[in-house]
Amino acid sequence: MSGDRRPAAPWWRADRLQARRPHLIRRNRAKRALQALFDRLGFVEVETPALQVSPGMEVHLQAFDTEIVDPGLGRRRLFLHTSPEFAMKKLLAGGERRIWQLTHVFRNAERGATHHPEFSMIEWYRAGEDYRALIDDCVAVLRAVAEACETRRLTWRGVASDPFEEWQVIGVQQAFERHAGIDLLATAPDPAEPDTGLLAEAARSIGVVPHDGDRWDDLFFRIFLERIEPRLGHPTPTVLIDYPISMAALSRPKSDDPRLAERFELYVAGLELANAFGELTDGAEQRRRFEADQTLRRAIHGEAHPIDEDFLAAFDADRGGGLPECSGIALGFDRLVMLATGAAHVEDVLWAPVAAPLKS
Repeated sequence: MSGDRRPAAPWWRADRLQARRPHLIRRNRAKRALQALFDRLGFVEVETPALQVSPGMEVHLQAFDTEIVDPGLGRRRLFLHTSPEFAMKKLLAGGERRIWQLTHVFRNAERGATHHPEFSMIEWYRAGEDYRALIDDCVAVLRAVAEACETRRLTWRGVASDPFEEWQVIGVQQAFERHAGIDLLATAPDPAEPDTGLLAEAARSIGVVPHDGDRWDDLFFRIFLERIEPRLGHPTPTVLIDYPISMAALSRPKSDDPRLAERFELYVAGLELANAFGELTDGAEQRRRFEADQTLRRAIHGEAHPIDEDFLAAFDADRGGGLPECSGIALGFDRLVMLATGAAHVEDVLWAPVAAPLKS
């Protein structure tokens, strides 16, 4: 099984299951290896509910929603989480220091060779530790899974990456300069409100055509996907670090350069695998960002996800909370298994994919 198209036969048919089975056995070994690794590193494994007041505030992610019927409380709209982040940070506010989980998350309107509407994510947090500590964790995670899957190479579409050799760490600004010839920060004289016109001009100069209605981040991603991402993650994994502050999401600014955010992404064999942050702990700033996300989401999609007020309460010491200084990361487990087994499609490493309807 390969490519983006799946066979019409049901996933449970014996020939299809047996074709996947070698990958699935290695998937099980990878899970056991991760549990042993996080135990050695002093992490507590936690479980948080998939049903949440807010699925997450990422503007470009589509969520699944449902309705809960509470006796005495009536009906309420809830969502399947796109990440366990909000619930895990509440545990940090409650006093946990190192926590991790391997959980199912849900993202609508996503299906393809590397995307699935329900997939498995590893997420972990370190209280009181810098986001760069997560790079060492990633090295340990990838090497443990590779060993469990009996390989020294992680591969995707014929591109190989060796997690046992020294990794590459490069800043976003340096990556744009090296691979696209663009001074990215020069297009953001106001770091919080980067200039779309300046980036459009830079894009045209390298043959990337802007589209009507493009925002700065639209152009960022088009340049990135065309010129930069394919060059990342080989011959060894690449840590792409220190994003522009306008792309901070839930991360805090760098103390030595407030134009940048404490954020990195991990790339292996040209495939994005993980997203990490030095977590924002300022509740007022977090609310401001959430409200800005709601405004942008309404403009793009016509509706906005609700803010989880209980999550914001976890930032407030006066309300019994107080999110500690911490760092956190989410890593796609299914993609990691794909890389470790050489699978061509995410459904090749799932015991039971979300079934597409059969034609009558």
